[in-house]
Amino acid sequence: MYESLSLKEEQIASQIVDAAFQVHKNLGPGLLEKVYETCFCYELSKHGIHYRRQVEVPIVYDKKSFDIGFRLDILVEDLVICELKAVEEMNPIFQAQILSYLRMTNKRLGFLINFNVSIIKNGIKRVIL
Repeated sequence: MYESLSLKEEQIASQIVDAAFQVHKNLGPGLLEKVYETCFCYELSKHGIHYRRQVEVPIVYDKKSFDIGFRLDILVEDLVICELKAVEEMNPIFQAQILSYLRMTNKRLGFLINFNVSIIKNGIKRVIL
């Protein structure tokens, strides 16, 4: 059985979902991922939430670190990973990607958010390790 998430992680999760709803409400589907990323980060910053974009994630193998170009989209409050998409349909590889990022960064909570949907709640997937 998994440990419960911290109160801080749950609060951040709620703010992430709110930011995604605001962006989707204002822009709707059909734009490029970069547009959604920019506006999503703006929504976070409006509420004083710290984030980093395009964070490098090294691979650690046999106690050696390799920087091979993996970048997660957004790291929120150094606790929650957000991978943003603007795709016609979700590919199972996207879930594998966020699970890998969670493992490599020792984080427990991530969100896979696809903005290219008519109803945003159908585009938000919460992932917990």
